[in-house]
Amino acid sequence: MANIEHDNEKVWDLAEKIGFCMLTTQSGAELKARPMSAHGERVENAFYFLTDVESHKDEEVEQHPNVCLAFADAKGQKYVSISGVARVLNDREKIHDLWSTPAKAWWDSADDPSIRILKVTPSSAEYWDSPGTLISYIKMAAAAVSSTRPDLGDHNKVEM
Repeated sequence: MANIEHDNEKVWDLAEKIGFCMLTTQSGAELKARPMSAHGERVENAFYFLTDVESHKDEEVEQHPNVCLAFADAKGQKYVSISGVARVLNDREKIHDLWSTPAKAWWDSADDPSIRILKVTPSSAEYWDSPGTLISYIKMAAAAVSSTRPDLGDHNKVEM
């Protein structure tokens, strides 16, 4: 059980450290991804995003609530993919809680009536946590010479 808890914490730690993700939704038969600033709430087992009522992702989520959040720190070789179910909320108090400087690029204030919250409740995740690009390349080269598989860090699938 401790290993499951460790893996779950690892997912949250990596996602929070990276901060931005590609949110993938379904539009008809196509998948669409866009960068979003994620606000993780471990205790609630939820990720929150500020979104605009005029955006297409709200309609996409209503039609197809299953989404994917893909976090990537390419320099650090750390990645997290989280599958979950999304809902659009008009929770004005939560909007004020999530309001931050980056949101000012899109809206004048937290009181803007077009702001909505996209809440994603994770169901499962997968993470890759490598020691970094240089060390990974060295380990791959050593493995190629010795005909073994390189140890490139932690990788696991997690139920959330």
